[in-house]
This record gives sequence, C-alpha cells and structure tokens, in this order.
Amino acid sequence: MADKDYYKTLGVEKGATRDDVKKAYKKLAMKFHPDRAPEAQKKEYEEKFKEINEAASVLADDKKRQQYDQFGSSAFSGGGGAGGAGAGGFQGYDYSDVMSQFRSGNFGDFDDLFEHIFSRNSGGRRGVRQRRGADLGYETEITLEEVYSGAKKSISLNKLERCSDCEGKGAHEFEQCHHCAGSGYVKRTQRTPFGLFQQTGPCPACQGQGASPSDRCSKCGGEGVVRKKKEIEVSIPAGVEEGMRLRVRGEGEIGRNGGPSGDLYVILHVKEHKVFVRKEHDLHLTVPISFTQAVLGDEIEVPTIDGKAKLKIPAGTASETIFRMNNKGLPVLDTHESGDEMIKIRIEVPKKLNKKQIELIKQLDEEKPNVSFLKKIFG
Repeated sequence: MADKDYYKTLGVEKGATRDDVKKAYKKLAMKFHPDRAPEAQKKEYEEKFKEINEAASVLADDKKRQQYDQFGSSAFSGGGGAGGAGAGGFQGYDYSDVMSQFRSGNFGDFDDLFEHIFSRNSGGRRGVRQRRGADLGYETEITLEEVYSGAKKSISLNKLERCSDCEGKGAHEFEQCHHCAGSGYVKRTQRTPFGLFQQTGPCPACQGQGASPSDRCSKCGGEGVVRKKKEIEVSIPAGVEEGMRLRVRGEGEIGRNGGPSGDLYVILHVKEHKVFVRKEHDLHLTVPISFTQAVLGDEIEVPTIDGKAKLKIPAGTASETIFRMNNKGLPVLDTHESGDEMIKIRIEVPKKLNKKQIELIKQLDEEKPNVSFLKKIFG
C-alpha cells in the first residue's frame, strides 16, 4: 500500500500547529461533506471526506503525529513498525457514524465534529464510543434597560460535572479485562439452520472499554461524575429580543466516555416596562399635556430609556399626535443602528374647575366645533 501524505491531504506544512490543522480540516470538511456533493459525485466526496478525517485524526494528536513522521501512514495500517492497529489505527473506523451524527444535529458545528474525530483515536480504550452530552436550557428575565445597554447575568446551575479526581473514569487504576483480553469486543458464535454465524459486539464485562477498574474513586463513588453547583456568567448583547437563545458552549451535560459536553442555551424573556411599549426596535409611550400647552405650545420633558430629553410641542397640537425622536429607541443587534422613540400626545381635560377658571374659559368665547361641523353639512 502506498504511503499516504496526510500533510498534503490537509494542505498544511509539516510543522503546522494543531490550530492550523483544525482550520484546514474545517475548510475541507465544509467543502467535501457528502451531504453537499452533487448526485454524480457522492462516492468521490465520501472518499475525500474519509481521507481528510483520517489525516486530521493523526495530525491533531501529538503521539500519532510523531509515529506518522517516523514511520509514515503504515504505522496505522495494522502492520506497521509503530504497533499497527494496536497503536490506535484506522482499521474498522466507522466514518458513516460521523456523517450520520452530523446530519442528526448531534454536533453544534464543525468545531464539535473536529473534536469528535480526533478524540476517538487519541489514546482511549478500544470499543468505547464517545457521545456528546445533551444540551441544557435555562430561562431568565431581563429588563428593557438591559436590552438597551447589554448586561452580564450570573446563572446558577446544579448539574453533573466530570469528577476531577479520576478525570471521569470512576477509578485511578485499571487492569486488562480478562473476558475480552483488552480488546473491548467479544465474539459470539450462533448455530442456525443456515450454518454458523459469528457476531462481534462490545464486551459486557467491561462495557467495551477493554479494562476494568481495580479501585474506586472515593470522590465520585466510581460513577465518574459529581453533582456540583456552578455559577456561569453570561454576556447579553444589546438589542436582544424576546425568546432569543444565547449559546454557551460546553456548559451542557457532560459527554459519555470522554465525549464533549453539550451546550447551554439561555432563553431570554423581556419584562414588561412600566412606561415604554416595545415594537421591534422602536419604543412607544403616551405623554399627557394640558389644554393650554396644546393650544399655545410648550417645551416639555419626556422620559427616554436612558434618561430624559426635551420635546417641543408646537402651538395647536391635536390630541393623539405622534412625535418621533430619532435614535432614541433600542439598538439593532450586532449593528450600530438604533430604533426611534415614538411619543403620542394626549390632551387631558380637567374634571374639576374653580369659578375663576370657569370664567376665564367662558371669556374665550370660542366657536364650538360641532356647530361648524353641522353648518358644513346642512348649510
């Protein structure tokens, strides 16, 4: 078998860092994922996808890269000088599982997929399938003022975390499983009318890990996990909307068998404001003025989301007139734009007047609007 050039496959130099490998892998995985292949090139894309995953699995792991640089890809073919398949080779690696999990949404993005690809072959015991932890949801309330300025929220979670004493293994010492001789698999032969059928499956004694604990971690009782109260600070950007979800990576449930943790989704609910009504990025409010202010005009003070502002009321302003104050609304998320503040004027008619006020109003001797209206109709 011809030796494979993993550096050439990913398009990186021999001294490339892990981040360089990750960046190259993400670019190629996005391009050659079989789900994105034209119908006539499905097979070609699938083979290319396998090649770049194999290359990333080796070059992203320091130990495997050292073996590869010394012995070439034969070190992972099952018969190479570095230990063959026992060194964590690629025989039997199920890339269809990787693709199916990506289609099902088990990976948040290609970063998660990358971590899954190389961690499956980074020194773990054979037969162990890593699983990404479940995502968690947390609902929290914020004020309209926090929507305007952005905020930091401290969230308290009581969740399972990987035991730090045993690194989630449940024990400190392990010995080779006697049932499967450390392979993690056992073969079962079944006689049927059609002949003997042989099946290979995870070892039930060690659950496919190839090793059994010889002690038990005192901190987690052998479970590998402990429940802990954790405070997580979440940054809420300005301009968020009701029901929006913020993703906090890696703060969900822990993964199984060393798999990556899930994510935490913080669901935002905006409290009702005592003055303002939000309509998208604009803020609406109603301001009362007197009859005299409406007739003669005035300059009034109105509230804004971050303080106060002056608003000029022209003489002869009618009730229900709406004035716009530009850029006094809420910021538009991830932009430098803002909405406006819409102020509706409502003329308040006094319910009680003293004698002097009554005489002054009578002196106006104004034309009655309903009389003028009837004259227009009936002449």
